This record gives sequence, C-alpha cells and structure tokens, in this order.
Amino acid sequence: MGILASLLLLISPILAQSTAPRPEVPYLPTTQVAVEAMLKLAGVTANDVVYDLGCGDGRIVITAAKLYGAHGVGIDIDPQRIQEANENAKKAGVENLVRFEENDLFKANIREASVVTLFLLTSVNARLRPKLLQELRPGTRVVSNTFDMGDWKPDKEFAVDTGDEGYFSRKLYLWTIPARDRK
Repeated sequence: MGILASLLLLISPILAQSTAPRPEVPYLPTTQVAVEAMLKLAGVTANDVVYDLGCGDGRIVITAAKLYGAHGVGIDIDPQRIQEANENAKKAGVENLVRFEENDLFKANIREASVVTLFLLTSVNARLRPKLLQELRPGTRVVSNTFDMGDWKPDKEFAVDTGDEGYFSRKLYLWTIPARDRK
C-alpha cells in the first residue's frame, strides 16, 4: 500500500467525524419537575401525539406516555441520545407508545404532532418557528423550556419551582398554532 493510501486510511475516520451533523444546542436534560410542568401546561391527554425536538434521553415523551398514555416521538441528531432514549423507553415499559428518530429537527416530519416540546436556544426556536407554523395543524400546542421565540408572544408563561437545580428549567412558554388565513 502506498503512503497516500495509508494516510487516507488514517485520516478517513477524522474526516467522517467532522462532516457528521452536530447538535446546535448542548445536551442539558430538562428537570423532571419541568418535564411534568411542560406536559401539564400543554394539557396533554391520551389523545395527543407529543413530539420532542432535541429529545435527548427521551424523558419528555416517555413521561407523556407514562403519565397520560399519550403517544410520543422524540427527534435528536445525536445517535448516542437516540440509543439512550430507546433504552429508557424500554425500561419504562412504554416502547409501544413512543419512538425515537435520529434526524435533524429542521428536516423531520412533525405534521402528526398535537404537542411539540422544545429545550433549544431562542435563536434556534426563532429559526424553527416558520416550520412549526407551516407544518403543524391549528390548535397544536408548543411548549418551550427556558427559551422563548423572540417576537412571537407566548399565550402563557409559567414559572417552575425547581429548588436548587440551577438556572434552567425555571420558566416555560406555551404557544398555540393559530388558524391559517384563507385567501
């Protein structure tokens, strides 16, 4: 094998890693108190399909399934988080109610959702807003942990008492997808 071929074999894994999609938001799990408050704020029932965009370990859709019997879909770009979420769903006994998809949240099909949960940055939420308004049915509820959507005024804001669990997961925002103008 030539020197060039050997060099390519050595650097191929490095190049593959650098071109793989990377999360825009660092992984920070939502506290369980905030998870339950988000689901309550959205008024989740067994009739809902809860989508968590940037689902991490799957705790929001798993909790929606356990507490309310709702179906859920978690979407995350990180394959490690998807594997962890699937393991957590199995441990919780709700794998028949939830599924997890390794995907870019901007490319994922979210049309089936009746509730969408987020724990992203304000800048990512703002970029996501057109997708939410275009793909979601009127009446779909969107709940965000900690971060708002810029100039899109929420229907409700809710403060969470998380004790000493840090700065995040203390404020929640709720929006409802409005009816579309018919022209």
